[in-house]
Amino acid sequence: MDATREPAAHAAGCGCALPAAAQGGPVSHALSRVARLHRTAAAGLLRGLGLYPGQELVMMHLWENGPARQADLIKMLGLDPSTVTKMLQRLEQAGQVRRLPDPADRRAVLVEATESGARLLTEVERVWTALEEESLAGLDPAEREQLLTLLGRVEANLWSRNAARN
Repeated sequence: MDATREPAAHAAGCGCALPAAAQGGPVSHALSRVARLHRTAAAGLLRGLGLYPGQELVMMHLWENGPARQADLIKMLGLDPSTVTKMLQRLEQAGQVRRLPDPADRRAVLVEATESGARLLTEVERVWTALEEESLAGLDPAEREQLLTLLGRVEANLWSRNAARN
């Protein structure tokens, strides 16, 4: 390490030092760590429902909006089409969704929740509530609201950046 650099900042919570390469982006580094930990916690909770992380987001969209074109789900999730296709194959094999030709455009595929998939709604709500409480333990309501506002601004910045590139 270069002796002229400042000592590495302490990364809160993990007891580890911020890597030198991340010195210019401590918030980005923290977001990355938190996102990874959040996804791991979600995976553990969703496993009991037979879901993988991300699949609950597909189900939430279908529960809220009804059947959706596969292309629209790909866009909504912001994932590679092959990743979403694999996700939908797993959900279909588990009996949570069905894929049908779109009557308005036979080249397009519609995805809809099955009755079995609809029965997951209450359990997914329970899991997300538990994940929220675990993630935000120790934060008062005002801090939770402030965090939500700040994350919304970060998300808007990133959406703008990604929209400009597409």
